[in-house]
Amino acid sequence: MNDLRNNFKLAKNTIDPNKVPKKKLYTGDEIPAVGLGTFGSDRFTKEQIADAVLGAISNGYRHIDCASVYENEPEIGEVLDIAIKGGVPREELWITSKVWNDMHGEGDVLVSCATSLRDLKLDYLDLYLIHWPYPNYHAPGCDGDSRNPDAKAFRKDEFLSTWRQLEQLVDMGLVKNIGTSNMTIAKFDEVWDDMRIKPAINEMELHPHFQQQAFYDYCINKNIQPIGFCPIGSPTRPDRDKTENDTVDIEDPVVITAAKRLGVHPAVICVKWAAQRGQIPIPFSVKENEYRGNLLSSMIDPLTDDEMEDLSKINKDCRLIKGQVFLWEGANDWKDLWDVDGVIAK
Repeated sequence: MNDLRNNFKLAKNTIDPNKVPKKKLYTGDEIPAVGLGTFGSDRFTKEQIADAVLGAISNGYRHIDCASVYENEPEIGEVLDIAIKGGVPREELWITSKVWNDMHGEGDVLVSCATSLRDLKLDYLDLYLIHWPYPNYHAPGCDGDSRNPDAKAFRKDEFLSTWRQLEQLVDMGLVKNIGTSNMTIAKFDEVWDDMRIKPAINEMELHPHFQQQAFYDYCINKNIQPIGFCPIGSPTRPDRDKTENDTVDIEDPVVITAAKRLGVHPAVICVKWAAQRGQIPIPFSVKENEYRGNLLSSMIDPLTDDEMEDLSKINKDCRLIKGQVFLWEGANDWKDLWDVDGVIAK
């Protein structure tokens, strides 16, 4: 990979980015229908992730999903700069970043965005998201039992104050599209009428064992394009997010049967399902054969209607990223973060 850093060029068998399917947002912008996630938790170095980004771009990826809290944007910025100087037009790239929970205060969102732009060596972002709808901070890498005594429940006024700063970034031309992540229907209903610029994207956990059909349909009806994280069930997610009741998508018989028909790894079936369903998957991998296969999966050998129907029936409501580190004093458990009964927990 050092050769690619020193002499960037497209892979000999690079995937034509013009042939990768795109989704058109209500803003008119088009976003590649498969992206590369960059959250390596504690299992991969910043350099490994940056090398994967450069390798993915060489292989035809143009959609890279970043976040300040991943603590690797400076390293990713170095390889984005290499790729752009190496001939990949900036306007071909779709770069996302997110404001972290400790930067929701008045003026802080602009500082956070400016920092990401500096680190990523970019003049603008294609998409900027509120990473979580809470200003509840936790230290990177903390364990699942960690709690911040200053954490608090969702507050409409605080969220809208943060959202207005994202709107300002659009007005300033620093960000082309804005959106949300880890939201719920109840929270959207609470703030929707007060959002001057509506979210173009909502990032949410989506995989065959956690399909969130009602929330997915809600987003589509609101012209919000869903981006699905953990599309293959996130086997490399942090240990703090693993519980004994978690299910494994790539071990599901329906997924395995489809994989055997096509002669691919079951993970590819999960990505195919996501792309054909309509969300944008952002699988993470540092291995060239894996991230290349994930991108190709959106272009060749589609799942049959019967396979898609069978996959629609294996939902197990198994949320893997529970977010329990964001709980506040008085909250019952992680389910309070997700308004499972349709009411915002106080």
